[in-house]
Amino acid sequence: MTIRRAVPDIHTKSPTESSAFYTLLGFEEVMNLGWVTTMASPSNPTAQITLITEEQTAPVVPDISVEVEDVDAVHAAVRASGAEIVRDLRDEPWGVRRFFVRDPNGKIINVVSHQQGSPD
Repeated sequence: MTIRRAVPDIHTKSPTESSAFYTLLGFEEVMNLGWVTTMASPSNPTAQITLITEEQTAPVVPDISVEVEDVDAVHAAVRASGAEIVRDLRDEPWGVRRFFVRDPNGKIINVVSHQQGSPD
């Protein structure tokens, strides 16, 4: 299984203030869907953070996102392990396929792959 990147997801009540703060650290906005914003390093685009005000398609806000090459294979491995899947695998309208799983520490992990033809 190939991991493409791991991104901390920060639950925020003030996305504008949070975005301004992380801009001070050198991040720039690379995606904004209103309820979720991704900030990335201009010199290393896989160094990212995600700011989330709410989760619009799942019951909880994740703590971290892990982008993998084959989300279906990871989903099958996680399901076989007996780990708690918090939100089942599905395609999202913004071009990703993802599911949520709870880690042994209670943290929610958003496991995601970009669908064919969608932007990174």
